[in-house]
Amino acid sequence: MFMGIPYAELAILAAGLLLAGAATGLLAGLFGVGGGAVIVPVLYELFTALDVPDDIRMPLCVGTSLAIIIPTSIQSFNAHRKRGAVDMSIIRVWAIPAILGVIVGSVIARYASAELFKWVFVAVASISAFRLLFGKDSWRFADEIPGKWIMRTYGVVIGVLSALMGIGGGQLSSLFMTFYGRPIHQAVATSSGLGMLISIPGALGYIYAGWPRAAEFPQVAAIQFPLALGYVSLVGLILFIPTSMLFAPLGVRVAHALPKRRLEMAFGLFLLLVAGRFLFDLLT
Repeated sequence: MFMGIPYAELAILAAGLLLAGAATGLLAGLFGVGGGAVIVPVLYELFTALDVPDDIRMPLCVGTSLAIIIPTSIQSFNAHRKRGAVDMSIIRVWAIPAILGVIVGSVIARYASAELFKWVFVAVASISAFRLLFGKDSWRFADEIPGKWIMRTYGVVIGVLSALMGIGGGQLSSLFMTFYGRPIHQAVATSSGLGMLISIPGALGYIYAGWPRAAEFPQVAAIQFPLALGYVSLVGLILFIPTSMLFAPLGVRVAHALPKRRLEMAFGLFLLLVAGRFLFDLLT
């Protein structure tokens, strides 16, 4: 036993985290997302097996996801930038608004119910999947990126929703950019840069939000130090990072080799699967 957790359960947790880390890195490079859409549902199942109470299970998954995607986002962004696919002008406009949005989302996380996190995940993932699976090139708000004030507003919204979903903003910013006529490959590459701006302050915000909650659940080892800092699981962080960073460059190579439509279909089906999982949990 380690802090009340049987060694057999810890071994299963470790194996699951290592495998999920590989999938996370691959998807981070492939879709320009930090991997949160994979990390959150995987951690949710693992923390369920460890009897983490529902009240803190979802925010613990989200906070851990934000911490995990920090190195993955950096690796994915650097790989895309070397290929010249990142629009740095968009990153510069979104930087401060996105960070402000993350701060707001982290404050909400301290007081929100577990159901809110799931509903946000279902809503955003479903909208994104619908656009990717059934949308047409003619489905656009405009052919050019809007002015700076509209862009900054979008940046704040992306920051808030990303903080509540545990994602690096990739799927949200990719969706936005395709609605304004940007090709999916450029949208994916540029979105990878937003992950760095969202994941770092997001992880710090969840440490702050979860710190007092650990004292309310002294019997739950998974949220106690040294296994966790607030809503960030340190064991999850340590085990995810090696395999996720190893597989991120492979995802980038696959992304640039795939035709546009195939990349959109793959991303859409993936998001739909994730949305369905959490909707089932909410309705049962």
